[in-house]
Amino acid sequence: MARTGVTRNLLLPVAIAIVALLLWNTPVVYPLKIFVVFLHELSHGLAAIVTGGRIERIELSAAEGGLCVTRGGSPFWTSSAGYLGSLLWGALILVLASRSRMDRLVAAALGLLTLGVTLLYVRSAFGFAYGLLAGAALAVAAWRLPAAALDLLLRVIGVVSCLYAVWDIGSDVLFRDVPGSDAHALATLTGIPAVVWGVVWVGIALAVCGLTLRATLYRTE
Repeated sequence: MARTGVTRNLLLPVAIAIVALLLWNTPVVYPLKIFVVFLHELSHGLAAIVTGGRIERIELSAAEGGLCVTRGGSPFWTSSAGYLGSLLWGALILVLASRSRMDRLVAAALGLLTLGVTLLYVRSAFGFAYGLLAGAALAVAAWRLPAAALDLLLRVIGVVSCLYAVWDIGSDVLFRDVPGSDAHALATLTGIPAVVWGVVWVGIALAVCGLTLRATLYRTE
């Protein structure tokens, strides 16, 4: 790959991250943050399904809150999957956008997944409306957006997902004590303090972000 392409794939996520942080508490980033909350709750549900359980319902709130009610499955893995799950979703989207030419397929699949999960499991009024709009928007983007714009959109989603995962861990576990957080659930299960889980998750998140940035450098032609 040409040096200019490597430089672009290295600098573009960094630039997106800087702009996103500058606009973090504005309406520009807000819909993306809600989407990351959706991925967070979906990850809880998928962990429950993989370990033998099922999803009862998912809720999203306008205050960037979420809830995934599950039945059965492993409580440990289900509780662990939220922050790290949304992080891995973001990493996957960013790598696929950077290394492949499957942007339309990725956006369409993401849109259909969002619509399907919303129809099957989302039971809050705000979450249901948001899921339908977000899923439809992604499907339309996959069909109508120019290739360069769609590629940028996917990279923005990927970067914000990674950023918000790290931000959420710090906000909910390290910088303040949020009863009912995933870390508190694990603390109850294991006897290990919530802050320890927060430190472990931040370490994993930073490592994944570094590996993801490295993985984006070379694009498959």
